[in-house]
Amino acid sequence: MALERVLEPEVMDTYEEARDYDSMGHQEVNTFFVQDLLASGEIGIDVLDVGTGTAQIPVELCRQNEECRVIAIDMAAHMLDLARFNIEVDGFTQRIYLQQIDAKDMNFEQDMFDCVISNSIIHHIPQPRLVLQEAIRVARPGGLLFFRDLMRPESGEEVSRLVEMYAGDENPHQKQMFDDSLRAALSLEEIREMVTNLGFQGDSVQATSDRHWTWVDRIQDS
Repeated sequence: MALERVLEPEVMDTYEEARDYDSMGHQEVNTFFVQDLLASGEIGIDVLDVGTGTAQIPVELCRQNEECRVIAIDMAAHMLDLARFNIEVDGFTQRIYLQQIDAKDMNFEQDMFDCVISNSIIHHIPQPRLVLQEAIRVARPGGLLFFRDLMRPESGEEVSRLVEMYAGDENPHQKQMFDDSLRAALSLEEIREMVTNLGFQGDSVQATSDRHWTWVDRIQDS
């Protein structure tokens, strides 16, 4: 029997959660995310990062792309506090702008961004379709959508294997965070069904590692 989805808190907003998340070994994953994003085609100038956490992805994107500017949003105040620090340390305060915004109800105008990206927000959301709908709404015609998240394993044994493989050297709280996130993630079939219902091709979502799916598509010109 397939592993059922078990929700975790939508907002990671204690200092301990923000600190432990920021200190985990994300650099390799973040680098691959940005490399894959840039390999997907033109991203334009105005980029929205949905669920930015501590802004590690926008920082890496600005390192690899000299032209873009990023609005990075999150609901968690402690995450944004650390994000502000990371942006200042790397010298991108003129290119990355933080806002505390609910991804399910963004106060941005329609067709506002050339590119909407997100890394690992979907598994936090009880109704992730709402986030995807908002991302589609605020992306311009021809704009790129690039979402990546964890993919729920088939069994508890597979969860344990992945936690040991990718978080084996982390502290107990960090290991538990990763375990909880894997169990809260969507399966490949679930996210494909969701994007199909939103008018996109199901195969625009692909399994891109042993623990991630990636959705890449563009808003059709009207």
